[in-house]
Amino acid sequence: MRLVLVGPPGAGKGTQAEFIAAHLSVPKISTGDIFRANVSQGTPLGVEAKRYMDAGKLVPDEVTINMVRDRLAEPDAGEGFLLDGFPRTTPQAAALDKLLADLGTALDLVLELVVDDDEVIRRLSGRRTCRGCGKIWHVEFDATTREGVCDRCGAELFQRDDDKPETIAARLREYAEKTAPLVDYYGAQGKLVGIDATGPVEDVTVRAIDALRSYGG
Repeated sequence: MRLVLVGPPGAGKGTQAEFIAAHLSVPKISTGDIFRANVSQGTPLGVEAKRYMDAGKLVPDEVTINMVRDRLAEPDAGEGFLLDGFPRTTPQAAALDKLLADLGTALDLVLELVVDDDEVIRRLSGRRTCRGCGKIWHVEFDATTREGVCDRCGAELFQRDDDKPETIAARLREYAEKTAPLVDYYGAQGKLVGIDATGPVEDVTVRAIDALRSYGG
């Protein structure tokens, strides 16, 4: 089965991608993993991408798409895959459709993790990171015994800039502008399935897998 997972920051895409890919016995493919692999291996695409990143610029779609093409052409993706973090825009989605057509295949389904902005802000703004061991805690869902102190190593906890409400709100606005239109794009193709992403992680996974079973996954 060939899937794309979409949803706003804080929807739990990374976690759900791991579970769903394992259930389907297909590789979970994220653009972050692809970038790191190409840069660390010094591939021509990795060298080109690093040049943009070192200059503080966005990597052009063409480079990203070529990296995705190379990854999807690898043997382990022959029977299916789950894409997490790509596509992010409708031009990228159109490029992915063309890429898959060139490979003689197509997407089967797009799973959208549905969660409202207030819940996203609640989830992300409650995160606290340990200055010592780096473990991430949550003031509500995974609180430490002593406020502001890591249970694992005793070091101080802090809130990353990325986890501050104003930063999260900006990320949600960017998602609404650039990525949310993917919902309409894939909805028009009849490939979109929305999953309620609120509640315990295990419950969300069950909903996702039940939806996949309805489509033969």
